[in-house]
Amino acid sequence: QVQLVESGGGLVQPGGSLTLSCAASGSIFSINGMGWYRQAPGKKREFVVTTTRGYTNYADSVKGRFTISRDNAKNTLYLQMNSLQPDATAVYYCYAVIGTPPYPSWGQGTQVTASS
Repeated sequence: QVQLVESGGGLVQPGGSLTLSCAASGSIFSINGMGWYRQAPGKKREFVVTTTRGYTNYADSVKGRFTISRDNAKNTLYLQMNSLQPDATAVYYCYAVIGTPPYPSWGQGTQVTASS
């Protein structure tokens, strides 16, 4: 099993930046890919970004403003978010694709609020 713990959320003014972290522990070797989703109040969870074996794909709504990165030595995934606007307000969830056949493992989420 893999455990994921997100951190770094908070309140930011429109136009500001935040960096989220996702620390992974457990069966790290079984991770095939990782990424982020988000869920705004009253809305469905939506895709933000995924990365696996050198391939990275961003949602159109965050391209050019969000950057995913990974520190393998620390088993930590990051999401750098710039130019945040109120529509970015959501709970951000880290996920990992585990094993074969693949299945997802989710973190508990971290709240991001972009508001003046």
